[in-house]
Amino acid sequence: MVPEFTGFIFMPPANPKFAKFAKKKAKPRLKVKRKDPIFIDGARPRPMYVDYKDLELLSKLVNRQGKILGRRKSGCTAASQHAVTSAIKRARFMALLPYVGE
Repeated sequence: MVPEFTGFIFMPPANPKFAKFAKKKAKPRLKVKRKDPIFIDGARPRPMYVDYKDLELLSKLVNRQGKILGRRKSGCTAASQHAVTSAIKRARFMALLPYVGE
């Protein structure tokens, strides 16, 4: 006997053989607020400027391939990320940082 169609897709009951392949619920993670690496002593520098000669800081914000890290990875705010990006591009142009990594 065929079940009556009610507008929903008919799904047979779950097979206990495949119960081990069922998706597990992810554990909720606590969000940790990362400190912006550009802020000096917890204060926001005004105007927002990152020195292109500060290679120690800039190398932390570039990955091994030479790509600029995104805001999610680096923990920068939008304004400081913009300043970091322009500083990295300036340092690359002045041949202080490589355009391509290893």
